[in-house]
Amino acid sequence: MIGYNIATMIFGGAVMLKIPEFAMPKTQKVTIVCNGKCEVWSNYEEAKSYFLEMMMSAEEEECDRAECIYIQLLHGLSECSDEDE
Repeated sequence: MIGYNIATMIFGGAVMLKIPEFAMPKTQKVTIVCNGKCEVWSNYEEAKSYFLEMMMSAEEEECDRAECIYIQLLHGLSECSDEDE
């Protein structure tokens, strides 16, 4: 189990914010390519919510696609894709 204290949150958080994939997106806009279809979302939180719900309700392949995109959104990426790169 990982424990957090004030020093970890202050100093560890400062280091994490310098790494782009851990920082929150500067813009609310996010581009998502899912199942070959490109969509631009104007609200980052709505996109996260949508793909979390999709991940929980979809079956097999669709669930895997939604999970892949949701994880990228959690990491703060402004361009997400379900395709293997």
